[in-house]
Amino acid sequence: MYKMDKEALRVKEAERAFDHKRRTIGLFGAPILAILVFLTPIEALTLEAHKLLAIMVLVALWWITEPVPIPVTSLIGPTLAVITGVVPVGTAFAAFANPMIFLFMGGFILAKAMMSHGLDKRFTYWLLSRSWVGSNPRRIFLAIGLAAALCSGWVSNTATAAMMFPICLGLLNSIKEMFAANGRDIDLHDYKYATGLMLMTAYSCSIGGVLTPIGTPPNLIMLGFLDQMADMHVSFFQWMIWGAIAMVVYFIIAYIVISKMFPADVEKIDGAEEFIRSKIAELGSWNRAQVNTLIAFLVAVILWITPGFLSIAFGSADSTLKMYNRLFPEAVAAMGGALLLFILPVNFARRQFTLTWKEAMEGIEWGTLILFGGGLAMGGMMYKTGLSQWVGDLIVNSLGGEPSQFAMVAIFSVMALLLSELTSHTAATNMIGPLAITAALSAGMSPIPVSVGIALSSSLGFMLPVSTPPNAIVYASGYIPITKMIKTGVYIDFIGIAFVTIPLAIYLVSWITG
Repeated sequence: MYKMDKEALRVKEAERAFDHKRRTIGLFGAPILAILVFLTPIEALTLEAHKLLAIMVLVALWWITEPVPIPVTSLIGPTLAVITGVVPVGTAFAAFANPMIFLFMGGFILAKAMMSHGLDKRFTYWLLSRSWVGSNPRRIFLAIGLAAALCSGWVSNTATAAMMFPICLGLLNSIKEMFAANGRDIDLHDYKYATGLMLMTAYSCSIGGVLTPIGTPPNLIMLGFLDQMADMHVSFFQWMIWGAIAMVVYFIIAYIVISKMFPADVEKIDGAEEFIRSKIAELGSWNRAQVNTLIAFLVAVILWITPGFLSIAFGSADSTLKMYNRLFPEAVAAMGGALLLFILPVNFARRQFTLTWKEAMEGIEWGTLILFGGGLAMGGMMYKTGLSQWVGDLIVNSLGGEPSQFAMVAIFSVMALLLSELTSHTAATNMIGPLAITAALSAGMSPIPVSVGIALSSSLGFMLPVSTPPNAIVYASGYIPITKMIKTGVYIDFIGIAFVTIPLAIYLVSWITG
């Protein structure tokens, strides 16, 4: 254990030193580079596009190096665009009122209610208490992963990891107690199964995020860019079709890799079933707030998926489907479900409702919304000034003039994966998304495959504790040596991107969208 503490301390000190240098270099280097870009003559660009290019350089480098908080950088871009005369203020900040913002906001409020009233824990403990799970360590391993993946499709990956973390600790304590009762004293910090269980929890939280558009920010960011820059709308139902396939295959890959690398050395974990039963007993019976939250959540989900069934039943050109989409777009469905939480009473006599405004505000990730809006704003300005066309042509020409769809998807997917390992996957998607879409359009291709490839790849940040919040949460347990996380992450990252992300993005999405 002492050895593990020293290793963790050394890694943290190295991370702090690296972050300090990264932020210092970015703070001073990015503005200098932006000025140099503006002073460099580029005849193909208008003055507005040239100024925006310099601003984009500053914003992109500050997103990567983080000398100021990422949401602050997201506001700096549109602000500088107005000050320098690139676009009027109404154009620069219009993206912050994009319907996708309210789709995300509704999802955050619903997720907050689910966590506040324990619906996420009810589902997790229900799954772990199934008879097929029992006290078998391999099945517990599978059930923990499934619970994390399915929850994170609807709730923040970070919140899901925070919920699953103490559950995993409780199960590992049961293992320790079981060994102690049999006269064997083990150090969980050196126990392979403990490492595997923690890694499976973190990775499943990220994998589950690909299931729905609201599962993780990159999904919705790419859908927003498609709608804004290519006038292409991908429905909630359509995303769930390929999101479900990607999630299942990613999960299988992760389960096989981790279970092979970190196997259990026992056939049964004594006390595991008792631990789960005690947790279920602590939750008690269903209360009014939980029922109301379930109703609100189901209303939103039904409104989200109804267009898919209407399209299957009547065809995509049916007037009923068009009217439904006009009255109940995804953002309205999300806000409709969320607003029910403030209307459905828990105790009407006392005017107590399912969710208070204060609770809702605590559940909204304002930084993510601002980052999302800033990314859409920069992408929209690139399109309006013609900068996106210039960048797209530049990328296409650098790839030989006529790149294949495979090459396009592969290059941008790998770029998104590598950048997501080093910085926020939301910031990475904001940087790469507009470039990929404009490059695809310049090459005469549908931008949907490359957009989906980027969104899926951004969720495959498995190599480092800093790659995703779930990684950081489980790494803090001390049960995961940094070398083990890197080695496991490399395997899953590149197997996933080679055999799932690229083929799925190219073939399945093209087939679904015709």
